[in-house]
Amino acid sequence: MSETKTFEEKLQQLEDIVSQLEKGDRPLESALADFQNGVGLVKELQGTLKNAEQTLAKVMDDNNELTDLEQTND
Repeated sequence: MSETKTFEEKLQQLEDIVSQLEKGDRPLESALADFQNGVGLVKELQGTLKNAEQTLAKVMDDNNELTDLEQTND
């Protein structure tokens, strides 16, 4: 069964990978595999943040439809 991780869980996993890589005591093969996993996590996290940003830039109009948020200088 495949479990979907939350943004926070993925971020923690990335932090753990970075911490392990910074120690520098891993065999090269393991460090490369961790680095590749880290790059994949970064891409997933960036995608999640981009989607969240796009969602936050929209609001519901009077017809309950999403519209672009208009900035005002009130």
